Order: sequence, then C-alpha cells, then structure tokens
Amino acid sequence: MKLLLTLCTLCALSWPSMARDVTIELHSPEWLTKAREAIDRKNYDLAISVLSQADEKQSADWHNLLGFSLRLKSPPQLVRAEQHYQAALERDPLHLGALEYYGELLLLKKDLAGAETMLKRLEMACSANCEELRDLQKSMAEFKAKK
Repeated sequence: MKLLLTLCTLCALSWPSMARDVTIELHSPEWLTKAREAIDRKNYDLAISVLSQADEKQSADWHNLLGFSLRLKSPPQLVRAEQHYQAALERDPLHLGALEYYGELLLLKKDLAGAETMLKRLEMACSANCEELRDLQKSMAEFKAKK
C-alpha cells in the first residue's frame, strides 16, 4: 500500500491527468462497487449488509449509500437514513448525491422548506445540467402537485 501511495504521488507530480485516473481507481473499493451493484438491483438489504461490513465507514460516500439504502428498503428507516445523510454532508458539504437524497427524504417527511434548502445547496454545487439537481427539482414538483 505504501508503494502504491508513493507511485500515485509521483504520478500526481509528473502526469496530472494520469494521476486523476489512478485516484479514481483508488477511490473505488470493493465494498463501494458491491453496494452500488446491490442498489442497482434494488436489493437494499444486501447493500446495507455490504456497507456494514466495509472497512471504511466514515466517508461521505459510505454514509450516503447507507442512507439511500435505509430510505428505500422496506420498511424504510427514515430516522437512520437522515442521520447518515447528515453525516455525509458533514464530511462533504457539496456531496451531490447526499444533497439530492436528503432533499427527497425531507419531502417524505413533508418538510418542503428543508428540501428547498437542499435544492439551493445543489444549485450552488452543480450546473443546471446536473442530474442530481434535475432529479430533486422533479421530486419537488411532484410533491407540490400533490398538495
């Protein structure tokens, strides 16, 4: 691991574009890949199990995926999901997924003002073509149409 980090540092100093590729590879641990695969299959209990066994349990991605899985499992665990979205945003205030999903959770709780706050944060964090922004805007429009 130490050798790999040294090589990555050298790459970063010598070839910035190559270092970006190496960094992406380093940030895709097995637990992340397996959890995303389980989520893609809508197997939220498996995703929660995979995430619970992960070595790294403090990253914004870990908290975001656990919050997402808890929110969408049956029955949903909204209180725990909210705690994980908050933890994700404490670690990375601009985490696009956590901003979107937390906004959607707030809509489930009928907290339109809170969801609007997440939407404003998303507007500052990403462009108008940002998928997370469009998704939360759509969820908010659907919520308002139901009122």
